[in-house]
Amino acid sequence: MKIAVLGAGAWGSALAISLSTRHQIHLWTKDPNHAIEMDRQRINQAFLPGHSLPESLKITATLDEALEGVNLALIVVPVAGLRDTLRAIVACNIKVPVIWGCKGFESGTTYLPHQIAAEEFSGRLPPCGVLSGPSFAEEVAQGLPTALTLASKDIDFANKMAAELHSARLRIYTSEDVVGVETGGAVKNVITIAAGISDGIGFGHNARAALITRGLSETMRLGLGLGGDMKTFMGLAGVGDLILTSTGDLSRNRQVGLMLAEGKSLADILDALGHVAEGVHTAKSVLQLGKQLNIEMPITQAVCDILHGVVSAKKAVEVLLNREQKSEIY
Repeated sequence: MKIAVLGAGAWGSALAISLSTRHQIHLWTKDPNHAIEMDRQRINQAFLPGHSLPESLKITATLDEALEGVNLALIVVPVAGLRDTLRAIVACNIKVPVIWGCKGFESGTTYLPHQIAAEEFSGRLPPCGVLSGPSFAEEVAQGLPTALTLASKDIDFANKMAAELHSARLRIYTSEDVVGVETGGAVKNVITIAAGISDGIGFGHNARAALITRGLSETMRLGLGLGGDMKTFMGLAGVGDLILTSTGDLSRNRQVGLMLAEGKSLADILDALGHVAEGVHTAKSVLQLGKQLNIEMPITQAVCDILHGVVSAKKAVEVLLNREQKSEIY
């Protein structure tokens, strides 16, 4: 296949490296200077240093050029950039199947990615889907084994694309539950910030396990309220992704939580990271949707209060630990 990977951050570059062993890849960045630098150095020094970009990889900052003759557009930009990227594809008047790999809700609209796509394609959607699951870009770029879920309402499309993208080191499973897969990928970033805060305070492994478990319940409540399937949250895009990001130090959202526990300001944390931490922007949307659906989201509420300086990290976690006793069931 000929695939356009749209977005040259860490995740987009890692996927481009991985897929280039079997497919012809065009890697697109909207920044011409970034494209020139990557093409000259054959490395993405800004977002994925230490991993060479194969010579077969075509790098461009021109979207028309990136999409020319491709069989698939794999969009790997932050959720905040998804709408503009989809709009640019429509403007190119190039009909191509689309898969997005971003995780989160759009600020303001609280839309999931598939809702943004439906709006930008004016209901005339091409074959499309979402790629999600437990995956650190660094490990994918190294060729370490990773398993992901590809969800589409068109299961034939999901199966076809999964067969093309699947390999021994990048295993792709399929699903029809787009809402569940997208919700799992979004909410886990918020729960991960909470887990990082707990660890940073020094509350230990028991508290982390409790946060992850109750965070999964919180994710499921919202996901089911939005129309997702409970089985999805027991799989790669649910509990799998949540465990990875809540416990792995390569997680940017976990790093946000750890630094919040140290008392650092959010502005300083984001400046130090240099990369997007989706949970910071997603938390407000998750809480808003929970309130609209009358769903209790105590962990998300605590994360929002900390991010907006309402309470200290230690105080927010103590409030969570001292909540009224309840049945564990869902």
